[in-house]
Amino acid sequence: MIVKRGSVVSHAMAQQWGIGKVVEVNDIRATIRFSDGMVRKIISSHFGDLHPADPAGYHPPVKAPPKGRGKAPRPKTARPKKGAAGATAQ
Repeated sequence: MIVKRGSVVSHAMAQQWGIGKVVEVNDIRATIRFSDGMVRKIISSHFGDLHPADPAGYHPPVKAPPKGRGKAPRPKTARPKKGAAGATAQ
């Protein structure tokens, strides 16, 4: 099979990955986004394991909505000033 950007494929040895869409190809490997949510890089010597798939069967993975606004800010605590603890009055 000729692998090119935009092709919809399945991997013969890993059917559990589902159908994937080729997002990048070069002489060494193809980067494929599979419907299980993973992006995998397949080296060119394994292109023979890729087979054309029905484009209607490819469903891009659904991104989970972000949880909250990130980390909560740490509460500020009072810290003693440097040098104030060792100072003595004369």
